[in-house]
Amino acid sequence: MSMGIKFDPITLEILWRRLISIVDEADGAVARTAFSSLLRDAHDYTCMFTDEKGRELAQGTFATPGQSGAMALGIKGLVNKLPRDAYRPGDVFITNDPWALAGHLNDVCVMSPIFHKERLVAFTACVFHHSDIGGRVSSDNHDVHEDGLFIPLVKLYDAGRLNEAVFELIRWNVRTPEEVIGDIRSQIAANHVCAEKVSQMLDETGLENLSALADEIIGRTERSMREAIEKIPDGVYRATGVIEQMEGREDVLIKAAVEVKGSDIIVDLAGSSPHVDWGGNVVLNFTYAYVFMAVKSIFDPDIPNNDGSTRPIALKAPEGSVVNCAYPVAVAARMQIGHFLTEIVYRALADAVPKRVIAASGGTPATMNVFYGKRGDGRPWHSVVIRGGGMGAGAGNDGYYDYIFPANGANTPVEIFESDTPIIVERRELIPDSGGPGRMKGGLGRREVFRIPSDSHAPRPPVNLGIQSGRLRYPAEGLFGGKSGAKAQFLVNNEKGNPYGLTRLKPGDVVTMDAAGGGGYGDPLERDPELVADDAAEGYVTIERAREDFGVVLDSTTFKVDIEATGALRKKGR
Repeated sequence: MSMGIKFDPITLEILWRRLISIVDEADGAVARTAFSSLLRDAHDYTCMFTDEKGRELAQGTFATPGQSGAMALGIKGLVNKLPRDAYRPGDVFITNDPWALAGHLNDVCVMSPIFHKERLVAFTACVFHHSDIGGRVSSDNHDVHEDGLFIPLVKLYDAGRLNEAVFELIRWNVRTPEEVIGDIRSQIAANHVCAEKVSQMLDETGLENLSALADEIIGRTERSMREAIEKIPDGVYRATGVIEQMEGREDVLIKAAVEVKGSDIIVDLAGSSPHVDWGGNVVLNFTYAYVFMAVKSIFDPDIPNNDGSTRPIALKAPEGSVVNCAYPVAVAARMQIGHFLTEIVYRALADAVPKRVIAASGGTPATMNVFYGKRGDGRPWHSVVIRGGGMGAGAGNDGYYDYIFPANGANTPVEIFESDTPIIVERRELIPDSGGPGRMKGGLGRREVFRIPSDSHAPRPPVNLGIQSGRLRYPAEGLFGGKSGAKAQFLVNNEKGNPYGLTRLKPGDVVTMDAAGGGGYGDPLERDPELVADDAAEGYVTIERAREDFGVVLDSTTFKVDIEATGALRKKGR
């Protein structure tokens, strides 16, 4: 095969799937080699590769939206910072510049050029959310320098030779250097897998490079996205989101005007609040990532992500605003605001595509618990747990229970968390009645109770906890008559905790975290009474709330529906 070839449909499908399988194989290498449970178990990382121009060609099937959308823009920018002849085989670059990539310092990118027969043919990159990047682990940081170690774009390997000084710099600026360096080496391994498999594919197919294949895949993806967008009426659709701030400060407003113009979508965030004096600020790439997540999930969710899927979606956001912040503001907690962009775009387009959107989710934003301290023998430990909430309901489905949406993270098993830390998880359970009532019910939130063990024979060091959270004051709202889900809460020894500052926990302290429930969809009095009965029998809805919220009268022993009483109650409720 050669450049300019026309790919027949079968060959194109085989090659397209092979590109994705290459990235998924690199993804699998991470799962086998990463040190941190945030990576191994929660899958908070993304692998991808581009053609030689920096156009995203394929990314991992299980990529996280905040990284994958940001990387589509960010890697292209990084690739084109240097002229093509500056890259050499064996080069490996590293950076965690929030404004270049995924919005905070914990997301560290390792990027490598791919050469085939001494010619530059592609680039591969892997972004990990590192549990530990040093700094002051707190949402109430005031600038990015408090957030942690800032690594500009530098060479970690120069033509195959390790720059040991970079590793040494990282070691001395993090709390758990062995784990951090081990995870960076896992990123390098993933890039090696990607490069080796791309070169092998070119050998086997006879392609000189990926350009012709990239043109075909990217072009088809763009056409598919545009055809889906063209099916809804042109117009400007608007929504405003109110996001809670630290106590005593004005709430954050996000104003979105979503313009549909033929096959183009322009999302304008003019009128959104200016940047805040804490870590909730969002860089433009991260804002784009969750706008892109919303649009793609509505219009063309099944087509693989690449440069073509981003082309119909344009973003405008005022410089200096909370959704397009400027260096050096703090960005460590950018998900506390950034995750809401998907929900706000859904709300704006709800009337245009009511069957393709969902109500607000209790997992927006995902709750991130950062625990760290020292063991009794002085060894440092550091662990991050991402927690979801109830997912919003849709036109034809209830919301999923305890789901990390839209961030798409995975659960860290209790056994893994307890082996990584000295902390005991006393309870992890769904919260009855926490899902928003509706014709389709919002997903349930989850309660998790952590205890810092005490030991009368030997004093234990304190544990530090920094959290990123939301929905503590404003619940996840329903759509089309659906009701809101239950709010989140953060308690320390049964008293309200500080969700923005750093909490120092003593042995014997107990932390309770309730994740919010998802919003309901449609009038709760239209819900099938038998579904309410099933929920009550499973313990998801109490007898009292079945009557109060859904107008369904149930026998307290058998959970059978009293049809006559239910009919009368629902008639009265209208």
